Amino acid sequence: MLPWQTEDSSQLLAGVRDMSLAKLVRDNMLGLILSGELGPGQRINEPDIAARLQVSRVPVREALRELESTGLVAARKNVGVFVRVLLPKEVSELYELRSVLDAHAGRRGAGLADTARRRLVKTLSGLTRAMNANARQRDVQAYYANNLAFHWAIVEAADNDTLARTYRGIVQQLHVSRLKNLSRDIGMQISLVEHRQIVEAIAAGDAGRAESLLAAHVTAAHGRLVERLDVSEPSEGRPS
Repeated sequence: MLPWQTEDSSQLLAGVRDMSLAKLVRDNMLGLILSGELGPGQRINEPDIAARLQVSRVPVREALRELESTGLVAARKNVGVFVRVLLPKEVSELYELRSVLDAHAGRRGAGLADTARRRLVKTLSGLTRAMNANARQRDVQAYYANNLAFHWAIVEAADNDTLARTYRGIVQQLHVSRLKNLSRDIGMQISLVEHRQIVEAIAAGDAGRAESLLAAHVTAAHGRLVERLDVSEPSEGRPS
């Protein structure tokens, strides 16, 4: 589960009245894609989706168009709609953009007023301790989840809705391309050191250092993935 997803059905139901049917269908399909139930390259069957959700194909098509605009699915003329498979070049470009967003969020986080910054540091420190425990237990999936939560906490602290929305879209695309490799240990110990340095910079209110550390961290994470994983197949485009 990604940091911005929720399993609380009461929260979901509370917003139903304010959501269009197409958005409800979109969120359902998004959940299937992000969980891996609909994997990269898999065809999305419109009639099956419509029958399962007991809706017409109109909101399904509208939902698929919206998912296509986010880069998660691709329509092939006269063939159908498929979960997108990212090429290594696309993954590299997404990482490049993510490094810029992470860096900006880090600068904003380090520049928060003392009370807000201490609250952010407390959250980040807790997640770093959790990641340390995950690394000792070699629990890669738990480490991955806490790592995403760490970065999302910084993005949320930046209090920029456009940044958060763009960042969420990038991470979701990278997440889908990573699903097959969530059992692989990709430099957790090195990553932990980098996370601690980021927390220290934010705690000290050093905006410039937080910015540069986060940019370098995301770039290095991509480098470790490229180095450790076989990226010769287009379906193996990878995120951190």
